[in-house]
Amino acid sequence: MKVLIAGCGDLGTEVGLRFAALGHRVVGLRRNAAVLPAGIEGQSVDLSAHKPVVPADTEIVIVAIAAGNPSPAVYRAAYVDGLQNLLDALDEAGVTPRRVLLVSSTAVYDVSDESWVDEQTPANPRPGTDAILLEAERMLHARIPAAVVFRLSGIYGPGRERLITQVRSGRTTASASARHTNRIHRDDAAAAIVHLMLREEAPATLYLGVDSAPVRGGEVLAFLAEELGLPAPKPEAPGAPGTTTAAPTRPVPRDSQRGGDKRLRNHLLLGTGFTFSYPTYREGYRAVLAGRGIRHP
Repeated sequence: MKVLIAGCGDLGTEVGLRFAALGHRVVGLRRNAAVLPAGIEGQSVDLSAHKPVVPADTEIVIVAIAAGNPSPAVYRAAYVDGLQNLLDALDEAGVTPRRVLLVSSTAVYDVSDESWVDEQTPANPRPGTDAILLEAERMLHARIPAAVVFRLSGIYGPGRERLITQVRSGRTTASASARHTNRIHRDDAAAAIVHLMLREEAPATLYLGVDSAPVRGGEVLAFLAEELGLPAPKPEAPGAPGTTTAAPTRPVPRDSQRGGDKRLRNHLLLGTGFTFSYPTYREGYRAVLAGRGIRHP
């Protein structure tokens, strides 16, 4: 089976390597494909500006595009223009993949009341980058209605160790009012994508990619401090601004409320028979601290 990975960063590369290990031929699209590991046939292309060459026998397409920075213009170029160029290339090549999956984000839920969120919760993104993600999702479903949108929460794992670095440096504080955070280990995110694309039963059109332990950020910091043999983060002074415990995929300013305060459910994903290697942050961060896993270029 031929698999096309549009966007071979850390996550896309891990997905490609897992398909290759199962015996599938994998073509990876990346601006500089020379850095891709053996097992992935690289094609150098900037999807925001150019259409790729789509192999005629492509059966599975994974779109794991990442924006270089949080500018709305950069997001639009990556997620909307890049996706449109890919879909146009599929049409022009006369290729109708058996399955297509787009990696998106749970940031499309602007929920801040600690409530539970699942696939039935309406998306209500803030204007800007989050709204652009939803626009890309809707464009995909308008053109390929059966495509899968996989909304991931904060990805952590090899090379994604900002929270660990903060705890080691002592630059964190714990707050009794810390918001809930949701996350998924990179390896589980990649494994879930392969699982959804290869299972015999047709997948749903939307899944949340999140582990089984939504938790207040302060609890994660305290856990990491204990694992590292360090003092627990100090409580914030009364009246101090918000905590620095945003999701571990990217830095978020202290006064930012991006991500809100919500608890994400993974029941639909679990219902497909998927099993997490790291069902909570405890198992996942212990693996990171033990140096398990590979950071991809």
